[in-house]
Amino acid sequence: MQRAGGGFLLNDLGPVTYLSIPSFTATSLVAHGFTTRLGGVSEGRYSSLNLGLHVGDEHQAVLVNRRRACNAIGIDSGRLVAGQQVHQDQVAVVTEQHLGRGSRSYQSALPGVDALITKTPGVPLSSYYADCVPLFFLDPVQKAVGLAHAGWKGTVSKIGAKTVQQMTKTFGSDPKEIIAAIGPSIGPCCYLVDKPVIDKLKRSFSYWHQLVKACGDGQWLLNLWETNLRVLIDAGIRGENISIAAICTCCNSHMFFSYRAAGGITGRMASFIMLI
Repeated sequence: MQRAGGGFLLNDLGPVTYLSIPSFTATSLVAHGFTTRLGGVSEGRYSSLNLGLHVGDEHQAVLVNRRRACNAIGIDSGRLVAGQQVHQDQVAVVTEQHLGRGSRSYQSALPGVDALITKTPGVPLSSYYADCVPLFFLDPVQKAVGLAHAGWKGTVSKIGAKTVQQMTKTFGSDPKEIIAAIGPSIGPCCYLVDKPVIDKLKRSFSYWHQLVKACGDGQWLLNLWETNLRVLIDAGIRGENISIAAICTCCNSHMFFSYRAAGGITGRMASFIMLI
């Protein structure tokens, strides 16, 4: 086990290498992790621990990879719950009746959903990534957890804040008690965007100019980590309760799948969390 980034640790368990969040581990309330691309059986552009069922990889290889990753983290891959991740801002409240939705096929995942929350022990939430921002949530007081998938569209629509609001509404969570984490994603070093993205950013954030670096020719480098950090703080989470991996998936495509680095055809990492 070694420190991987701000508030994350790198773990090697059998063939699988994944990241964990010490502040979450310290509560003894959850099994959780964020995978790398290392330790699986997929080949070619999906080499090797591809966990995405919707990217063109061989189906059985993905199921083997999911079993490996889940075994390392301590959850049952057959019970996984996933959303279809359509780059919107819908949050699903997950219970035992949803067990297995998205575990073996993309089509069975919860439609129209990019964030999941639950208060039910033994229900493993999952979300899938190749440059978008993984957000983790744990309320150690009400004993509730959540995951959110924040690409630029989800970030601009403040899906992180909407996840916190849904935890507050459904579970009685106090945002000041929630601990959160921002996992590996494309960083401000690599995430070059154009005017249509900036126009939407401007509409959501009055301080948008603090989130970007102008590069000329109508392009900017966007800092998704800082943007999501501010979204979570504005939602009431204490800054000291938020861990940031600060690891760029595009710069580190030897360890992580990166949609941008691979030119659009690649595998997916996953975030997992389950109350125990």
